[in-house]
Amino acid sequence: MMLSDCHNFCDFRSLARRRVPRAIFDYIDGGADDEVSKRRNAAAIEDCDLVPNVLRGVREVDLSVTVMGQRLELPVYLSPTALQRVFHHEGEMATGSAAAKFGTMFGVSSIGTVSLERVRRAYPKPQCYQFYFHRDRGLNTAMMQSARQAGVEVMMLTVDSITGGNRERDKRSGFGIPFRPKILALPDFVRKPRWGINLLRHEKLSLPQLDQHVDLGGTTMSISRYFTEMLDPAMDWDDVAAMVRDRGGPFCLKGVMAPADAIRAAEIGCAGIILSNHSGRQLDGTRAPFDQLAEVVDAVGDRMDVMVDGGFTRGNHVIKALSLGAKAVALGSCSLFALAAAGQPGVERALGLMREERVRGMKLMGARRVSDLSRSNLRLRGGAFR
Repeated sequence: MMLSDCHNFCDFRSLARRRVPRAIFDYIDGGADDEVSKRRNAAAIEDCDLVPNVLRGVREVDLSVTVMGQRLELPVYLSPTALQRVFHHEGEMATGSAAAKFGTMFGVSSIGTVSLERVRRAYPKPQCYQFYFHRDRGLNTAMMQSARQAGVEVMMLTVDSITGGNRERDKRSGFGIPFRPKILALPDFVRKPRWGINLLRHEKLSLPQLDQHVDLGGTTMSISRYFTEMLDPAMDWDDVAAMVRDRGGPFCLKGVMAPADAIRAAEIGCAGIILSNHSGRQLDGTRAPFDQLAEVVDAVGDRMDVMVDGGFTRGNHVIKALSLGAKAVALGSCSLFALAAAGQPGVERALGLMREERVRGMKLMGARRVSDLSRSNLRLRGGAFR
């Protein structure tokens, strides 16, 4: 199987499975506990049907949107995700380049493997910096200062990870930071020599956003343990309000699900929120973000930009979210499998295919621009949107 054989999310996932060790594949693919929320994220989108309009004279389609003051040529962006150079040696430089080529936003994580400043210098396109709230308040301040100095447009605070989710696949494989596979997993790494050779031939893996502030003591720490031991479960709305005031620019909360929390975010001055259950990787059994979208848009859609992630793998999935009032959709595992499969060319192919699907879908829906989409274009099986 080659990159040219990839035509959808499942193809990229299959190619990634062939090219990276099982522990790495499972980190991208897995969820918490029984992975109920992970499966529900995709099922919720499938349970919603499109109702197209015809004879609308759609010759050209404009996919551009404005999100938190940033103009994007596509209504999707590449979600900031951790440890990208573990998946492919190009890491964030590949995803940043692909996003810039397609004129959309991408993000760098505080657990990223390329420095925020380096990515910013290379790709001065709309960027967001996703960070966690650490027990070390000085580290939180330093992260915000770094983002400000780098000229990053949007700060994105993840609020659903004050403690680690029970990611049992990672426990079995030993996946953690810094990345050191368990001895029992080594045979699988040997069977994927290209991955290992590429990793060894390029710069040593590091966590530039954390290296100067966090001493892991030379040990491997699981992602769950990192969340539990390093992050501050005492974070509250007063802490976030202070960061919003200090930032003085677009500030976004990732991991909001309840309408009441969305309203509170608007009240303290957030420019946007991302409905997310961390792709089912934190609290298993949560409602799917897509199922919450209409209710949250009704609550705050006129006051802030509402985005969503979790389970979106097709262009038509994005059309459904936009029809419910989302301003944009974040792509996580969708882009990571493409990265793991083939680096920058993989991410570019994934974005290109998604763009083709959205253009085709918009034409078939009778919509020339995103603003032409509405809830009248949707029906829920067995129910109705609130």
